[in-house]
Amino acid sequence: MFCDPLSKVYSSHFSRVTIPILKCYVVRHTSTTQYVPGGPIYKGTVNDPTTFPPPSKTHGSYHWAFERLLSAALVPMTAAAFVTSGTAYPVLDGLLGISLVMHSHIGFDSMLVDYLHKRKFPILGPITTWTLRTATVGVLVGVYQFNTNDIGLTELIAKVWTA
Repeated sequence: MFCDPLSKVYSSHFSRVTIPILKCYVVRHTSTTQYVPGGPIYKGTVNDPTTFPPPSKTHGSYHWAFERLLSAALVPMTAAAFVTSGTAYPVLDGLLGISLVMHSHIGFDSMLVDYLHKRKFPILGPITTWTLRTATVGVLVGVYQFNTNDIGLTELIAKVWTA
């Protein structure tokens, strides 16, 4: 019950009288959610607290540093592929192939985590994540086949650059 004190003034020809009035309201609690300052907490929505992930060397600052190092390493590897011939340096072919695929996978995975997170999209999120993983494995197999049975990535880069 909520009460609001009011004052009402009555006047007539002879006198002026102020009468205090207590106006009360009954507030019914029909909500099943608990009220906290800042708003109610709904179960099963974005207001639920997320679980704190355990520390891991593959996430956080280590993960960020690895992504930057991989991106920076692609520049001299691509330049080295242009300068050298691929048949003389098969290790460079392998490193360049793995690095390009890893760089692309990390970029696409970051996009999926940002825009198609499994908490917001419980069906589409995992499907796209597993599609990316499958495509990455397929591309790694294709790059391996291209490096071992064809001209290789370094000769491909040199031919495209001079074409």
